[in-house]
Amino acid sequence: MAYLRKVDGLALAGFTESGHMVPMDTSRKVGGFESAAAPMELLLQSLMGCTAMDVISILVKMKVEYSEFWMTETHERKEEHPKVYTKIHMIYHLKGDDVDPEKVKKAVRLSQERYCSVTAMLSASVDITHHIEINGSRID
Repeated sequence: MAYLRKVDGLALAGFTESGHMVPMDTSRKVGGFESAAAPMELLLQSLMGCTAMDVISILVKMKVEYSEFWMTETHERKEEHPKVYTKIHMIYHLKGDDVDPEKVKKAVRLSQERYCSVTAMLSASVDITHHIEINGSRID
């Protein structure tokens, strides 16, 4: 069972079912201390974390070697409440010699279409797109 408690102001301490603590807060303009990530920021991190773990695991199974992997995102949110995300665009970045673009595309596609639970849940209400960059060059 997950658990959450107020720390101070709008700062919260969440505890996951697996026992890990997740601090949360919000901006000062709405009563927070800016001491931790806001819940909506954590949602983006959850999305990227879910698909990144999939892609990394699949690339290992495919024996794709790379020196660096990271992700970035851009997003749009509604201006009025509830300020939900309307668009999220994720970029998968890899660096390395001889990284096979087709294998990376396949790994990302498998994550997006089959394995990432967060993508599956959010894509019902959010336009989620992505692209891949290998050594700074976009591949499609």
